Formats: sequence, structure tokens, C-alpha cells
Amino acid sequence: MINILITGGNGQLASCIKDLEIKQSNLNVFYTDFPDLDITNIEVLETFFKKNSINYCINCAAYTAVDKAENDRENAKKVNELGAKNLAIVCQNYNSTLIHISTDFVFDGNQSSIYNEEDQPNPKSVYGETKLNGEIEIQKHLSKHFILRTSWLYSEHGNNFMKTMIRLSKEKEELSVVVDQIGTPTYAKDLALIIWQIINSNNTQYGVYHYSNEGVASWYDFAKAIFEEINSDIKLLPIKSVAYPTPAQRPPFSVLDKSKIKQALQIEIPYWRDSLRKALINYNG
Repeated sequence: MINILITGGNGQLASCIKDLEIKQSNLNVFYTDFPDLDITNIEVLETFFKKNSINYCINCAAYTAVDKAENDRENAKKVNELGAKNLAIVCQNYNSTLIHISTDFVFDGNQSSIYNEEDQPNPKSVYGETKLNGEIEIQKHLSKHFILRTSWLYSEHGNNFMKTMIRLSKEKEELSVVVDQIGTPTYAKDLALIIWQIINSNNTQYGVYHYSNEGVASWYDFAKAIFEEINSDIKLLPIKSVAYPTPAQRPPFSVLDKSKIKQALQIEIPYWRDSLRKALINYNG
């Protein structure tokens, strides 16, 4: 029996993992979330791992309120740093593999070439800083880990940019979206598929990996594609980030190099707009 613990089990990525869960007799998956399982409490984790003989832990739990984190550093640190450290220690104690979700926010976004796993992180927000520190804790305490940095996650589940744009297209005639933040939208179900592939192939090429969909876009491009796909006639205006100030600083450029994960898993990664089309079909279907 392969026992898999998924933290942050009510979030959009965990929901996508559940959608793709392969029903097989040797698979036992625990979807947990706070307060049922508190990753900041190592004693609680120890008890859970011991009782359920966990083979894999997929850590989807995170403090992801990027702007709120600027004034709530303590709670962001608790979940993103201490939680990650606790999971790493307990996974090490029980010989479990940890698949941990991280973010493009670990980079400052100031370089002009796409970011690979060896590029120097330099987060500019509390969220990015605490996520990077979580990565460091995992690498310090656990050998059997996959750290998957991703960007601009969306899906038919949870709250995300795609669903917000669909809602706004019904409420507004005109909308302004930033055009000078460049990255890649990532369909959470594509990332979920990669996570299952790591488990099902029993991959042991541990380390840090980048995963997003292929291609490059601004938030304006992403919004425009959504409106085109749903045949919305909303008027879309491009604006600069300075016209839409936020408490947390975003990386102006955070396109991720996926060469390492493509080689390790022998995969092809879908183009972001093709995946958007699938997400919209699943959402409206």
C-alpha cells in the first residue's frame, strides 16, 4: 500500500490532484487541511505519519495571501517556513518523500533571461522570502525531496485569475490589467499530472525543479486570451504596475526554464493557451 499525505487539501492544486487521482488498490490518499492537520505542530505530524505509514507527502499548504503577508510576517513564516521544516524533519524520520510546491516569487525578476534552478534567488516580498526559507529548511533536513517552483497557477477550482476575469467580464464593460509583469500562466491540473508522474514512476532524481506551462505572457495577455476564449466583448486596457500599486512587490519577469524537469521526467509541457482552453472547457462543462 502506498500511503500519500496531501496538505492544503482544500486548495486548488490539491483539488486538481484529486481529479486526477488514479483509482488503484495500492493507493491510499489522505487529503488534509488546517485545522484537521496543523503542519506547524510537529508532534501532530509525527503522530499522523506514525499512524498512517506515509510514503509520500505532497505539501500544497502555504500562506499565499501575497499582499497580506507584508503585514503578517509571523503567520507567513509559521506556515511557509516552520511548516515546511516540520514536514521535512518528519519525512526524514519516516523515510518519506516530500513533494513541495514553491514559487517564482523567490526571484526578484530583474534578469532578462529565463530563470533556471541554479539562478540566485532574491525575493522582494515577505511571501517570496518565506517560501525561499521553506525551500532551504527542506534541503537542510531531508534528502528525499522534490521542490517544484511554479507560477501563475489557475484552474476550475478555488480562487484564481481565470475565474476572476470570467466574473469581471459579466460585471464590467471595461477593465485595466498590468502589461509589464511577464511570466507564464500554469494550469494547476498540468502540475498535478507531473506530481502523479513523479510518484507513479518512483522517480528518485531529487532536487529543485521549475514547472510552468510553455510560453510567455503578461497579465494583460492572459486576460485577453481568457476574454477571447469566452467571446467576451469587455474592453481591456493595458496599464503599468505603477498605476496599480500593491503592498507586495511582484517580479517584473519570472519566466521559468523547464529544461531540467523535461529531461528528468521525459515529458513535453503544454503551451499555456492550449491549457487555458482545456481549463475553460472543464470549468464550463
